[in-house]
Amino acid sequence: PFRTTLIHGLVRDSQGRKMSKSLGNGIDPLEVIDKYGADALRLTLITGNSPGNDMRFYWERVEASRNFANKIWNASRFIRMKGEQAAEAMGTDFMTAAGTDPMGQALLPADKWILSRMNSLAKEVTENMDAFELGIAVQKVYDFIWEEFCDWYIELVKGRLNINAGSGADEKASAAAALATLNCVLLDALRLLHPYMPFITEEIFCSLQDSEETIMLSAWPVYKEERNFPDDEAAVEHMKDAVRAVRTLRNDMDVPPSRKAHVFIVSSDEKLREDVSSLTASFKALLGAETVTVTDDESEAGEQSVSAVIHGAVVRMPLADLVDLDKERERLMKEKQRLEGELKRSRGMLSNEKFISRAPEEKVRTEKEKLAKYEQMMAQVEEQLSKLG
Repeated sequence: PFRTTLIHGLVRDSQGRKMSKSLGNGIDPLEVIDKYGADALRLTLITGNSPGNDMRFYWERVEASRNFANKIWNASRFIRMKGEQAAEAMGTDFMTAAGTDPMGQALLPADKWILSRMNSLAKEVTENMDAFELGIAVQKVYDFIWEEFCDWYIELVKGRLNINAGSGADEKASAAAALATLNCVLLDALRLLHPYMPFITEEIFCSLQDSEETIMLSAWPVYKEERNFPDDEAAVEHMKDAVRAVRTLRNDMDVPPSRKAHVFIVSSDEKLREDVSSLTASFKALLGAETVTVTDDESEAGEQSVSAVIHGAVVRMPLADLVDLDKERERLMKEKQRLEGELKRSRGMLSNEKFISRAPEEKVRTEKEKLAKYEQMMAQVEEQLSKLG
């Protein structure tokens, strides 16, 4: 009687054994639902199920699915809370402001980026579901919501929603565009996620809009050419690379988050410089920057600077902005002296024939690994000292 039948693998226990009463390794789905919710269980079973293969059941994965549900819930609460405050400042109500078509707003590059990514996601997920690649489809939705929407876009627009009745017309227009984009993108993401997590998506959907009674009858998102912004996507990806590079540099140098730096993005590509320049205000906080300068002259950052290479550009920061040069030089000298002692000890042990012949093989191998680690650390310290001059 069925036109299409999907045959999936078995759900086995964490050791790969078939669940049975004799082994006592069965999992009662009602217990899982009581502890983590039906949505978390559904998502776990779909994401771990690749065509033609059995899957192993891990409680940790159910917990991760529950955490994802919490992530979406918190994102919706943030949009509702900040949206109501912004809408009040704009002299309207949340449902009116959030329900506006973002394409009619004064969109910034970051808004166009997330709309374009959502547009592509709708096309890809639909193709995957038509091919019954259910696990691949929901993984794409999962990654989009968690990483691109929550970790990047919401962080980018937080400052734009902090307006009040006395804010200027440009600030209110920016807040209106951000709020409309936030709501539009989350609602579309919920529609794509609904077949997998029906309960939480229905609850959030109804709380963020009042024009449709239920998400079950809402139109499925489709690809729209007017929401395709490849240039803005490329520009945002460059800035995301810059943020990652800056965070890595700051982490390597143990720079506290409170310490701001002047960030220079150096590129000989004029088009790249133009695209990135339009995003500096949005990414300033994520870069931990006092100022962000886009230039083709690397000397602007000064001779004593640290750098990281990203696609098409180099990110530079003056050393003096990150550390007290005298204190950092003193710290590195002490570290160098410590490493010299460790290297002398380690090399002495490994050059001792009695140690090599009598010590357990594991002990000798461990000492060789320590020597390699100390040599690498010494090279890094000497490189940092050379930069300080």
